[in-house]
Amino acid sequence: MSNKLTLSSSDRIASLLDDSSFVEVGSYVTARATDFNTQDHETPADGVVTGYGTIDGRLVYVYSQDASVLGGSIGEMHAKKITKIYDLALKMGAPVIGLIDCAGLRLQEATDSLNAFGNIYLKQSFASGVIPQITGIFGLCGGGSAVIPALSDITFAVKDNAKLFINSPNALDGNYAEKLDTADVSYQEQNSALIDEVLDDEISVLGKIRQVITLLPSNNEDDSNLIDCVDDLNREIPNLESLADDARSVLTHIADNNVFVELKKEYAKDMVIGFIRLNGTTIGCVANQAKDGGDVLSTKGAYIAAEFVNFLDAFDIPVLTLTNVKGYKATIAEEAGIAKATAKLTYAFANATIPKVNLVIGNATGSAYLAMNSKSIGADIEYAWPTAKIGTMDPDQAVKIIYADELSKDGFDKEKLASAKAEYTKNMSSAEASAKRGYVDDIIEGAATRKRLIAAFEMLYTKREDRPLKKHGAI
Repeated sequence: MSNKLTLSSSDRIASLLDDSSFVEVGSYVTARATDFNTQDHETPADGVVTGYGTIDGRLVYVYSQDASVLGGSIGEMHAKKITKIYDLALKMGAPVIGLIDCAGLRLQEATDSLNAFGNIYLKQSFASGVIPQITGIFGLCGGGSAVIPALSDITFAVKDNAKLFINSPNALDGNYAEKLDTADVSYQEQNSALIDEVLDDEISVLGKIRQVITLLPSNNEDDSNLIDCVDDLNREIPNLESLADDARSVLTHIADNNVFVELKKEYAKDMVIGFIRLNGTTIGCVANQAKDGGDVLSTKGAYIAAEFVNFLDAFDIPVLTLTNVKGYKATIAEEAGIAKATAKLTYAFANATIPKVNLVIGNATGSAYLAMNSKSIGADIEYAWPTAKIGTMDPDQAVKIIYADELSKDGFDKEKLASAKAEYTKNMSSAEASAKRGYVDDIIEGAATRKRLIAAFEMLYTKREDRPLKKHGAI
């Protein structure tokens, strides 16, 4: 067991919300069931504290499960309290924050408990894309409870204390917890797209939730999520182009006050997603991270990027992409899913009606480039650094294919090959060549990146775009 400080359910709420802002709802509710051994147990608040309060003065609704009451298990009245909070949040257009510490179904209530889970799932589904749903995992989150963070938008967890699983490690054929603890949140962070970040302690998780809430709108119609920018709008960033392979650093450098809030850092090394502010406006960021994952697109990377773009589009948050990709990750395992994942990423960008800006900071090669918010699938503005290379394939490979017959002959002029490569790069793969054809709107210097992106998003602030009438896409 961890010796880290564990807060009570009420203390977690108090630490999360602004001082003295919490108002509890349903404090007198207790379980109705008296079957089996429940008649001998008191169930104060039926194992969950619910209510509302503020974060930086903004209304939020919150529920916090109490593991000291029947393990925080979900029964009929427990679920009714949570769904009541969702009803209020949907009426008021305010985020819901769930603080999870739950043993799962309350077995003593059987089908009442099962139905209770379904009611929570239903409310979460209705709320998806309407109000932000943020989850923090502080203890157990097993079985049906694991679906709750999966239906949320963003999830954080406490290292050591938190456990997340559908099936416990010991229930997996040939496995046990000591061999491979699949319930460990660090394992889940690296092997599923469910957890956005694992933090060292409960206070850190609560602080991260507060930070994310301040970056998000309260609902899908809220356009007031803007703060005063104290950073220099025209701040130049010398030598930024030298960081082309490290998109994480580029985003940090261009952001207001150099603050970049990253999500799912441990899941897909080739893709960076998260939030920055530009001139006080929240911008969602999707970027290829060549430094850590290679300049290729993977199934995992495409998957989390597509999911994130869909989230941004639902809440009308503009998106910035930093493109530096040469193609697809080439392994047998990747072949099983990369085409479908790329299709989902392509559709997410093409379907999104939010302001979309793409900056090519390195390579932009083949259809992997097209999927990264290229102008051809709907980017409103596309910029490129002077050093960018944009084309169908790497110039070396292209020239070798074009001159394949000559290369097969002895004594082929190597100087001619080098000259052909230089000509192909300039006329077919350079940023200038793409700009001449209108595929790139402007070639910008790295130092001017921040001010040019701010100007682009300000221009796109009132963007409106109609699409063909349909219920929804099927990709």
